[in-house]
This record gives sequence, structure tokens and C-alpha cells, in this order.
Amino acid sequence: MTITQSGEPVWVRQIEEIVIPQCGEVKVIMHRREFVRSLVTAAAGAALLPRLSLAAKSDPWTTVYPQILERIKPPTFPKRDLDITTYGARTGAANDCTEAIARAIDECAKAGGGRVVVPAGEFLTGAVHLKTNVNLHVSKGATLKFSPDTKKYPVVFTRWEGMECMNFSAFIYAFEQTNIAVTGEGTLDGQAGTNNWWPWHGSSNDGWHEGLGRARDARGKLYEMMEKGTPVKERIFGEGSYLRPNFIQPYRCKNVLIEGVSIVNSPMWEVHPVLCENVTIRKLHISSHGPNNDGCDPESCKDVLIEDCSFDTGDDCIAIKSGRNEDGRRIGIPAENIIVRGCEMKDGHGGVTVGSEISGGVRNVFAENCKMDSPNLDHALRVKNNAARGGLLEDFYFRNITVGQVKHAVITIDFNYEEGAKGKFTPVMRRFVLDNLKSGKSKYAVDIQGLDNAPVYDLQITNSTFDHVSDGNIVKNLNGVKLENVKINGKAVSDLK
Repeated sequence: MTITQSGEPVWVRQIEEIVIPQCGEVKVIMHRREFVRSLVTAAAGAALLPRLSLAAKSDPWTTVYPQILERIKPPTFPKRDLDITTYGARTGAANDCTEAIARAIDECAKAGGGRVVVPAGEFLTGAVHLKTNVNLHVSKGATLKFSPDTKKYPVVFTRWEGMECMNFSAFIYAFEQTNIAVTGEGTLDGQAGTNNWWPWHGSSNDGWHEGLGRARDARGKLYEMMEKGTPVKERIFGEGSYLRPNFIQPYRCKNVLIEGVSIVNSPMWEVHPVLCENVTIRKLHISSHGPNNDGCDPESCKDVLIEDCSFDTGDDCIAIKSGRNEDGRRIGIPAENIIVRGCEMKDGHGGVTVGSEISGGVRNVFAENCKMDSPNLDHALRVKNNAARGGLLEDFYFRNITVGQVKHAVITIDFNYEEGAKGKFTPVMRRFVLDNLKSGKSKYAVDIQGLDNAPVYDLQITNSTFDHVSDGNIVKNLNGVKLENVKINGKAVSDLK
């Protein structure tokens, strides 16, 4: 166990009150200093510590999980449809429908809400800004194509790779709105590719070559602004900065529904709710293989359900985030109460990932009944962090996960990501619990790498099999392992070596 100079375990410093379960409904609330004193002076403390660490909750699947689901309620809308063609939208690549769609949204919001309907056909648009009580409904047979003209995306308040700034609007954006949705069986086509948006990543594989702009300088400038505490209103980017916009970004919104649509050819992250509450994301079909093309990145959000979605992406399929470095710590809002179920992951860096912009912390992540399978999927379940980002990561629960094959490891928890140990913000990771996973092929079963002063605490795997593992495991700085009915290449294992 890592002990601070004050004599406290690192994770104890994160706690202000300890709730100790007693018989019946009675609980004892002990403040942190009292708890530490009891550990030092009382023999009972030694028995209490492992109970809090390894078995702090009875069964989160029957306690915490249903409570989260009970709070997640998709928004409903008045039975009012406004067809965008009524407001001047016309099909065809020569017809810019941005203003027509904006008029329909304004009218719908003023009338008290309803659906703004994109009918069958192909419609070209720039940024779409949703308003309270508006559902953008993309009908079956409809394709909403987003213009590659950067001037169609005004500068707005946003987060870019976990850092707050003023940058291009997401293709579909909402700021501080309530009851919003994007639904339907149609397609959202970002039209990004090696001839636009993707080259800004700066890689020749994505279309960049000498003479083209790229994001490297602006990214470094934004990082410096964040570290210096520059006010966000002064962190102005946009045209000429080459920081790609996200596809869908509700920001500080409540009651969000994104359902049914197919998303292709995204500039960057595809579905990126930030600082939102009560979010439902279901039945999406995401296929986009560009750079940083994450499928769904709930960032600093509370009460999120991601279900029955398919992901085929150029980066993480799902990546749970809470802000990068100083901005993540300054805002201090964790990602919490995230449920992923019934999803399918194909290509990507990770299936269900936590990090790496995770400085605000994350807790209560549940994933079940998911299928992950591709020679181009690097990891099935992944946590990535380092000492430059830090954050408290706790209570991750997975069950009924089927993995066909992954390129690297089935389970990866890595604190050596990017800056690794080079930082003063010690990451804390505790309680990663997995039951009933079946994997068919991988290089490693697990790749667990904590830091010397920040081990990974409390890994539990039960009723799981890892077949055709070519190189065994990587395990560094892991404190607290419980394996029950676990087999690797047909051999029962009781420890990870």
C-alpha cells in the first residue's frame, strides 16, 4: 500500500467521510481524520481497511445499477412535426440548407417543441444548433450531409481533447439546453476524409502533406493556455487553427436522447456529451475510421445509458472522460453513473475505455452483454491514465462480455500512457470487477501497469476464460487480486504472473 508523508494511504486522502455499514439500517459516519486515527491506533482498523477496499459495496449490480437506470429518462416531445422543406430546404449538393434548418428549429422551440423533420433525400448543411424541447428527426432514407466549408461552423464554447476553448462548433451542437434529441433511421454524413478535416491531424496516412495546415501548433498553444489558467473566453481558435470539430456535442444540457441514426465520416469524436445529465444513447450505427474518430465519449456527464449501439471506429469505440490536466481539475466534475449494455465493437483502439482525459475522475461504470471482435481492435476493456492527469477512478463493473479477438490485451489498465510517471498528480484506481468474460484470441490476457507510487488496487475476475493467448500477461504494481474460476489457455489460474 502506498502511504503519504502524513501516514495516510493515498486513497484515504480522497475521502472526507466514511460510511461504515452496520446492522439493519443504522450507519456510522466517520470523518476522514477520525478514520485515519482509528487505523493507526486501533487494531480494528486493520480489519476495516481491506473490507472497505475489496468489499466496500454488497452487490452494485443489485443496488447502484438499478438506481442509475431509474434516474435515466429519455425526453419526450409534443406531437408537432416541422418539415425542413417547409422552411426552404431543398435536396441536392448545390443547396445549402443551414438557414432553413435553423428557421425550423427556432419555430419549433417558440411553439413549445416537437420534431424538426429531415425527410427522405440528401440535404447539405453547416452547423445545426439544437434548442430546448427540439428533436432533430432524420427520417429513414434521409441523409444530412455536413459541408466541408469551415466557415459554416461558427466559434462556440467547447472542449477540445478535454481542454476548454472557443473553437469550431460541433456539426450538431447544443449549449445549456433541456430536452433535446437527434433521432431517426437516417444518416448523418460528416463528409470528412483525406481531402478535408482529416489532414489536420498531421499524418500522411490521413492526407496531410507539406504545405497543408495541421493542429500541432494550435494544440500546443491551447495546452499552454490551460496550464497558465488563461480565461476560456481568451482561448480563441477556429479558422486557421486546424482543431477539428466533434460531430455531435450537447454541452451542459439536461435530458438528452440520441437514437437510431447512422453516423459516418466524422472529423473527430462522433458523439461527445459534455457536462450533461440524464443522457440516453441507443441504437446508433457508427462507422468512421478517421484519426481520433472515437465513437462515443461522455465527458464529465452524470447518468448516461449507452445501449444497443454498433461501433466501427478509427479510435476508441467508447471513451469515458472528465477533462484534461488543469482543466479537468479546475472544473472538477467526474464522469459518473455510466451504463453500457448490448453494444457491439469492431475496429477501434479500445472497446469500453476510461481515459485518457480523466483528471476530473470517474466512478460507477457498468458494462454488460457486449460483443467485441476484430483483429483491428487493440483492447477490449481499457483504462489509460498517467501522473500528469491523475484523478480518482473507482468502481468499474463488467459482466457477460464476449470477445472474439483483440490485437493487444483483453484487459488493459495502464498508468504509463503518454507522460506516464512524469507528473505530480498521482492517479488512483480501485475496484475493477469482471464476471463471465469469454475471449477467443489475444496477445495478452491482461496488461496491468500501475506506477511505483500508484498501484492499481482491487482487481477481481471470476468465471472467465481467455483462449489462444500468445504472450501471457503483463503485471506491474498491482495491489489486491482475486481470481475465481479463471482459465487462460485452458489452464486454471489463481494469480496473474
